Amino acid sequence: MLLFDLYELIENGENGNVEFKRKFSSPEKIAKEMIAFANTRGGKIIFGVDDDRSVKGVESEKEEMELTAQAANFYCDPQVHYNIEILHIYKKDVVVIDVPESKTKPHCLIENNIPDPSKVYIRIKDKSVLASKETINILKRSNPDAPPMIFDLGDKEKYLLDYLSKHDKITVDTLRELLNLSRRRASRMLINLTRAELIRHHSSEKEDFYTIS
Repeated sequence: MLLFDLYELIENGENGNVEFKRKFSSPEKIAKEMIAFANTRGGKIIFGVDDDRSVKGVESEKEEMELTAQAANFYCDPQVHYNIEILHIYKKDVVVIDVPESKTKPHCLIENNIPDPSKVYIRIKDKSVLASKETINILKRSNPDAPPMIFDLGDKEKYLLDYLSKHDKITVDTLRELLNLSRRRASRMLINLTRAELIRHHSSEKEDFYTIS
């Protein structure tokens, strides 16, 4: 990474692809951030920069690197791949962890040496949050290199697409009520249409929803 790129990242502040950390807190907390980036579209964790964008620097680059390796290898399941750089800015050293989007989603957190499949994190705006069940199911079936899913549309799928052509969005519970479906079946229908790229899945801190593609 060029210094110009680092200046720009700091100037733009935290967002869906950038997280600032004044210092390394714990392997578990850093693992959550790495998992969220790997499960979403990738991103960078910059150690030595505060939330207000001020550059504080790190005390020990070697220690940051060792703790990051510990977080990726022992607190993430499966392990999260990353690249690491040390850059000198404003006479201080910062550590940049670059986590690419994963091809082995979903990643979850390991607690007490046991992977917890419910602790799957994703990135929403400038926060790393727990993923919903629908999001986890989509992640299980997703792969950046996979071709789109193709299947025949039934009456219920056509009704849903027609509904979304007239309304901004729909949720699992709304679809369940409209078509008198079980929540599981409504969720599966939405997931399949998302995989076929006919609709889009949106995660939020309050509730997941779907829109027409």
